[in-house]
Amino acid sequence: MPRPVTLFTGQWADLPLEQLAPLAKKMGYDGLELACWGDHFDVDAAVSSKKYVHQKWELLKDHGLTSFAISSHLVGQAVCDLIDERHKSILPPDVWGNGDPEGVRKRAAKKLALAAKAARIFFDAKPGAAARKDPFPAVVNGFTGSSIWHSIYAFPPTSQAYWDAGFADFGKRFGPILEAFDKANVNFALEVHPTEIAFDIATARRAIEAVNGHKRFGFNYDPSHLGYQGVDYVKFIREFGNRIYHAHMKDVWWGHGNGDVGVFGGHTSFGDARRHWDFRSLGHGDIHFEEIIVALNDVGYRGPLSVEWEDIRMDRVHGATEASAFVRKLDFPPSAVAFDAAFDKKNQ
Repeated sequence: MPRPVTLFTGQWADLPLEQLAPLAKKMGYDGLELACWGDHFDVDAAVSSKKYVHQKWELLKDHGLTSFAISSHLVGQAVCDLIDERHKSILPPDVWGNGDPEGVRKRAAKKLALAAKAARIFFDAKPGAAARKDPFPAVVNGFTGSSIWHSIYAFPPTSQAYWDAGFADFGKRFGPILEAFDKANVNFALEVHPTEIAFDIATARRAIEAVNGHKRFGFNYDPSHLGYQGVDYVKFIREFGNRIYHAHMKDVWWGHGNGDVGVFGGHTSFGDARRHWDFRSLGHGDIHFEEIIVALNDVGYRGPLSVEWEDIRMDRVHGATEASAFVRKLDFPPSAVAFDAAFDKKNQ
């Protein structure tokens, strides 16, 4: 069967879910990857009220939609980051508190661990879940932040010991979080991304090592954050196939600027024509998605393909509608029979 095609609601949090749900259905989606901001999914409400989660499912069901993942990127970002005033604009007031950096990090870790419990409650309430085993594991997608991202360029000279300390900090902070995820029987999927502890294949390996290979730590695969860096985004799938817990479909182009701006972005805004790279609506960038589908089939990933729609140059309803059709046309199930098996007389 083709994979479900879902829409990540993070870039649509300005719309109440009761408005977004019918729009998502109209745009051609099977379900929603619910962001833990706006009114789309409230972690505290989900933990404290069964009525809340049942109302969410009723809303989704009323519009012919389902869900396979929730996403806690904003809170996750604060777990390991060097906290500054930018974080206040993305964090819930109870996580920001008085803004003391270590307090913010600790409250963010507590909230992310709570997201695992909320996800378990939410997915246990999925209509029909009691009568059948849901084929997809419960997943919370998110970020980790990083205490060493600011040292991405190695000057002043940066030793491996310095970077090792950053990975150790990540391991120390995320160890208890992953234990909470394990207790809830939920997977955490890091979206490998610049500014996170893992932003390419090499750092993803180190992140796994830092949490001692914890089975609940995996990845929300997103090729758009790898391609413009020059990272082999198909190799990533084959390297970490058993840890790909969720997949974002998002496009990007690179090499389209005027030469003023490089990979680091030149402190320019998205959509600036000078930029070397920019996110694009699916099918309008430089990512080779058919290679991705083949690799996902090869590693046995059968979860949803979730469109994270970002393209500052295009109307989002137009783009997201086009994107759902793009993914649906692109996806195909793996073969159940070898194409040359019919040459064998015993199969004729």
